[in-house]
Amino acid sequence: MQNFWDFWEIVKEVWHEGYAGIDFSSLIIALGIILVALLVRGIFTKFVINRLIQFAERSDSKIDDHLITALKGPIRFIPVVIGIYLALEIPGFDEDPDFSLAAGKIIRSLIVFNLFWALYCAISPLTFLLGKLEELFSAEMVEFLVKIMKGLVFGLGAATVLQLWGIQVGPIIAGFGIVGVAVALGAQDLFKNLISGFLILAEKRFKAGDWVLVDSVVEGTVEKIGFRSTVIRRFDKAITIVPNAVFADKAVTNFSEMTHRRIYWKIGLEYSTTVAQLQEVTENIQNYLVGNKDFAQPGEALMFVVTDSFNASSIDIMIYCFTKTTKWGEWLDIKQDFAYAIKGIVEQAGTGFAFPSMSVYRGIGAAEPDPFVPPSGHKDGHALTNGDTGYGNAS
Repeated sequence: MQNFWDFWEIVKEVWHEGYAGIDFSSLIIALGIILVALLVRGIFTKFVINRLIQFAERSDSKIDDHLITALKGPIRFIPVVIGIYLALEIPGFDEDPDFSLAAGKIIRSLIVFNLFWALYCAISPLTFLLGKLEELFSAEMVEFLVKIMKGLVFGLGAATVLQLWGIQVGPIIAGFGIVGVAVALGAQDLFKNLISGFLILAEKRFKAGDWVLVDSVVEGTVEKIGFRSTVIRRFDKAITIVPNAVFADKAVTNFSEMTHRRIYWKIGLEYSTTVAQLQEVTENIQNYLVGNKDFAQPGEALMFVVTDSFNASSIDIMIYCFTKTTKWGEWLDIKQDFAYAIKGIVEQAGTGFAFPSMSVYRGIGAAEPDPFVPPSGHKDGHALTNGDTGYGNAS
């Protein structure tokens, strides 16, 4: 029996000594408080968030709704902080001065963490304050500023926590500065890309979704503008990642910024076409364009339909005009209808389109070309001389 009481005394001694001088009863109570705080967290946050949502619904703005949604995490963490504080305040934890000091730092660190976490989460919903900057800069530039703000909040929060624990931030920043100089010397291309990316965003050279051509590099649609590189999807659906420094050295054409889309043709008519027929063709093409709602009118964009040149095998008419749409599919449909109209106009004028031809002479210095039999159905039926439309017939 004596052995049992001796064992019981040992158990009580271990129980009271506990861990690090704190008896196990205090530890169990502390763990119980933290567990209750975790269980109450859901009820607490649901009650608080529901009240905040009801308050936000009274206003016409949707910003407060997004703000409450973003702050769910920090709000849910409040009961945990309170639970840890109550757990560290139970008798037994304040007997050791070092432990009490560390407990105070832990509570302060958790409070600072939750405050900066809430501020970090609130930045994204509050970006409407930067909305007017999109008039000066691009949306990507505003997103970049938001990332900088989040980085500053994170850095300030980390520095505050370190200060609470007696860690000096100044020497750490100085050390990072020395390392940064060493890294900068070996990463000049990286910083060049970063600066170029910043200039792209600040100057709004192009944005996501634009169709661009980078001279001798790539043509396609911009998918993402990063600070080091830009992602462009080519028209064959392949991805091309272009370092931002390339945009500083290469010409970039932004087709999405076109106000109109051009049609530039040269159509060749037969040399047998008379002056009256040339005038009829050019006037009818001009009449087709003028007043057509699909084409930009004179004063809005250039429009020319003129007899341009005497080519080797044809009389060329130049057509230079612009469509109002810049969408490729719509532009192709308009151009196709225009081609049909030109074909009908040329046929209605009684002439035809020219094709490459060559006249071959017999011997050296021959004065006359070989006789040529025109294709069946040719309206003239006579042999063509040098310069006429048709193919030569060599012996």
